[in-house]
Amino acid sequence: MKITMYGTPICTECVAAKAKLETCKEVELDYREITKSTAILKEFLSYRDHDEIFAPIMEEGKIGIPFFILENNTKTFDIYEFLNEEKPVQTADSCSIDGKGQC
Repeated sequence: MKITMYGTPICTECVAAKAKLETCKEVELDYREITKSTAILKEFLSYRDHDEIFAPIMEEGKIGIPFFILENNTKTFDIYEFLNEEKPVQTADSCSIDGKGQC
């Protein structure tokens, strides 16, 4: 399964998701680091600013990463919905302003 992931190395949730996907033998990961270039950032912002899946994220003042697009064009913020594994318990991290660990 090919998965495109938008994220950044300064977001611990992104780092954990990328590490997990890199260990899945059935996954071909296309990692798109949004802080690496303006072109990739614009690509991500095009989804964020126009895709309905981001509406609740933006209302809460979040960025919306990690963001995943599966090869069938399914979009999600929770890759564990599509992996046959239990989602690890999330702890608060530094990428959120409120300290709740929600990017």
